[in-house]
Amino acid sequence: MIKRTNIAFLASLALLLAVPGFATATITEVGVIPPTTPETTPSCPASPCLAVSRTTGFQVKVGKVHSPLFVPRTGSIVAWTITLGKPNATQIKFFNTNEGGESEAGIAVLRPQKKPNLTYKLIAQSPLLKLEPYFGKSAQFPLASTIKVKKGDIIALTVPSWAPALALGFGNDTSWRASRPKAQCSSTSAQTSHTTIGSNIQYYCLYQTARLTYSATLVSTP
Repeated sequence: MIKRTNIAFLASLALLLAVPGFATATITEVGVIPPTTPETTPSCPASPCLAVSRTTGFQVKVGKVHSPLFVPRTGSIVAWTITLGKPNATQIKFFNTNEGGESEAGIAVLRPQKKPNLTYKLIAQSPLLKLEPYFGKSAQFPLASTIKVKKGDIIALTVPSWAPALALGFGNDTSWRASRPKAQCSSTSAQTSHTTIGSNIQYYCLYQTARLTYSATLVSTP
C-alpha cells in the first residue's frame, strides 16, 4: 500500500514539474540528512519502547547538523513522511490506554517569533492521520492541499496521542524541542499539542539523545 502511494505521488509530482513555470522547481526533503551513527531507527518494539506523545515537536540538532527541519527556501510542502517503529500488542495497549487513544499524527508549520524567547507561531497544519496501519514501515502521505511555507519556517510533528517515531541512543549533541511548558518537561499527562492556527506557544522543553523520525517534501521555485 505504501509503495503504491509513493509511486502515485511521484508520478503526480513529475507531471507537475513538467508544467511550464514549474520546470525549474527544486524538490527538497526537509529533515533528511546523511546516515547517522547510531542508525536512525525508532525504538519500538525494543526496550525501552518510547514514543512521542501529546505534543508538537521538531528536531533542533542531529550531531553536527543544525536546524534540519528549517525550511531552506520559500515554496510549498506537498507531502510528509514518517518512519514508525513496530510496537507489540502489549505496548500498543499501554500507549492507547495512557497516551490519549489510537496513534495519530500530522505536520505543522511553525514560524519563529522574536519575543518571548523560544516562541513559535502556528502558521498551518496538515490533517491528522491514523498511524497503526503503517507500524514498522516508512510511510509517505501526499497532501490534498499543499501548504505554503517561507524560508526559515519550521516543519514540526504534531502528535495529539502517541506515535512510535522516536530514535534513541544519540549523544547530547542531538536534541528536539517540544511545545510543553517548563513544569511539564518530564510529564506526558497533559495535552500540549500546538493546534490553534495563529497562536503563539513557547517551546520550553528540550530533549537530548533522541531524534524524531519524520520529514517533509518541499517544492520551491526561483
